[in-house]
Amino acid sequence: MKLVIAATGASGSIYLQRLLDCLRPQEHEVHLVLSEPAREVIAGELEELRIPPGILTHDDRDMNVPFVSGSARFDAMVVVPCSMGTMGRIAHGTSDSVILRAADVFLKERRKLILVPRETPWSLIHARNAVMLLEAGAVLLPAIPSFYNRPQTVQAVADTVVSRILDQLGVENPIAFRWAE
Repeated sequence: MKLVIAATGASGSIYLQRLLDCLRPQEHEVHLVLSEPAREVIAGELEELRIPPGILTHDDRDMNVPFVSGSARFDAMVVVPCSMGTMGRIAHGTSDSVILRAADVFLKERRKLILVPRETPWSLIHARNAVMLLEAGAVLLPAIPSFYNRPQTVQAVADTVVSRILDQLGVENPIAFRWAE
């Protein structure tokens, strides 16, 4: 599978880290793009992002990457965490960065685009942007953890969200808790 993983300036860097930890670059081609605000949030929340070997990294300003063109075949894109500002810019077709242009391409090509917002509460503007994105074909997967598996650590709580992302990608999911299994 060919995947684009992006992060913007919302809190929730742990979700990005755990997703990167669970993806296997030896099995999937994984491209990573971080916005400048994402880098600042990561520094504050994690100090440093551990990028597994084999994951390809790109600058959010370098439009010379394959996944910003509809002619390049990619399977899915995940923006985790996704700020409400990014959601709004994607909903309105703003494409002035690699992340925004790639999201626009994934929508227009009808490829899977998964947005993981972590903002709460939502304003009416946020809700309307969410509806526009759903109507355009995006998957909105808010970072809302579950607790029926009784997670004992912060990582285990984060994994409840990351597990849902992996399921949406159709990627093998070693961290999933399956109800009644």
